[in-house]
Amino acid sequence: MNRLLLRNADGADPGGSWNHDPEGIQAAEGADRTQTARIGLRLFLAVVSSLFFLFVIAFIERSQMADWLPLTEPLAPLANLRQLWLNSAFLVLSCIALQWSLIAARQARLDATVIGFALGGVFAIAFLAGQLWVWQQFVTWGYFVASNPANSFFYLLTGLHGLHLLGGLVAWSRTVVKFLHHVPLPQLNASIELCTLYWHYLLGLWFVLFALLTSTPATYEAIARFCGLR
Repeated sequence: MNRLLLRNADGADPGGSWNHDPEGIQAAEGADRTQTARIGLRLFLAVVSSLFFLFVIAFIERSQMADWLPLTEPLAPLANLRQLWLNSAFLVLSCIALQWSLIAARQARLDATVIGFALGGVFAIAFLAGQLWVWQQFVTWGYFVASNPANSFFYLLTGLHGLHLLGGLVAWSRTVVKFLHHVPLPQLNASIELCTLYWHYLLGLWFVLFALLTSTPATYEAIARFCGLR
């Protein structure tokens, strides 16, 4: 009799198997989706790493051919690295801004989250604009894609990196739209976290490419000997 009295108006038993917790179920489903997204991103980054690793090996092997003309010679485009360093600074600032946004989101500080996230995208766009300017300088000085194998690899590696960052900006823009539609901050934490992780990865990848593209022929030869490519 007491069990019947405890049942609510819709027939559910608070102490029995009929008791439901919609908010708890939704939270569990959200956590599962977030974990799946994290795993998916890590698998994607593993594939990207493998792709760039193969390109780096091809770069080192190709640099040992006689027709390779280094881009770091005194009159070559990479003799002055000022613009590439500036672009690197933009990408570093982008990562710092996104990390700040992530920390603010975990602390439920909406204004700081929005500002940091917005700045992360703005600095990333500045990085891409700077890379396009470098490409324009290459073309202006006559360093076309097919003119020299070193040119081809520069366009290939920086272009692929830029395309991956552009893809990240697509995800970033979708999250910005959610901000504009006033989606609750707890529902955006996962998106901010994944964007931040992706940006940090691209920053690390960029510095690997930066070091590779601006090294001297002697460095390429040493790496080739170490890898057994010579």
